[in-house]
Amino acid sequence: MKTVASVVEQYLKTKPFLLSSLSEGIINLTSLARLIMPEIELHLGKDIKQGAVVMALKRISEELDFKISHKVTKVLQNIGEITVRSSLTDYTYTTSQTLLDNQAKLISEINKLKDVFYTSSRGVNETNIVASSSVNELVENALKTEKLLNKRENLSSITIKLPQDNVSTPGVYYYIFQSLAWEGIIIYEVISTTNEFTIIVDENQIDVAFKVIKDIKK
Repeated sequence: MKTVASVVEQYLKTKPFLLSSLSEGIINLTSLARLIMPEIELHLGKDIKQGAVVMALKRISEELDFKISHKVTKVLQNIGEITVRSSLTDYTYTTSQTLLDNQAKLISEINKLKDVFYTSSRGVNETNIVASSSVNELVENALKTEKLLNKRENLSSITIKLPQDNVSTPGVYYYIFQSLAWEGIIIYEVISTTNEFTIIVDENQIDVAFKVIKDIKK
């Protein structure tokens, strides 16, 4: 049986930014209840009292505060090394039968060089390569027979080392990406391993993005 509390909770789960604002106590619950009442009544198929919605919102916001304060925050405070790199180029190629072989030759050449950043991720139809701009010519020559879909220069990266319990704590990535989104940071690529992830952003946004990550750690 549907209840006011269960319907309100389901509604909020579809509004991540609203959930975060509730957890931080920056939303007037009475005003929010008045705003969402028509949709809650539609789901329940009957009229409801505004006070019932306010009580449901209050309970949910208190639970959210506990979850974020005692779980996600603990992980975020234990963020490890933060590494920033600049002068990167992002390539996107169509995934083909020859791409892996050509990449292998490229990696063999890059391994001979020092202080060069290189990473690659393979999707179903596309393969992405992010590399130091100093090896652009090397990348383009090695993959000249491949179909280039996109090339973006003047990028920077931030690599964040996460504590091991990040994999058992829901909401860690969401909280980080939400904080970046609130500051208008455009993320071009995300590259991750189990306890580490890298975001690629425009060079003119790297200072703001770095400050956001540093503030999250605090």
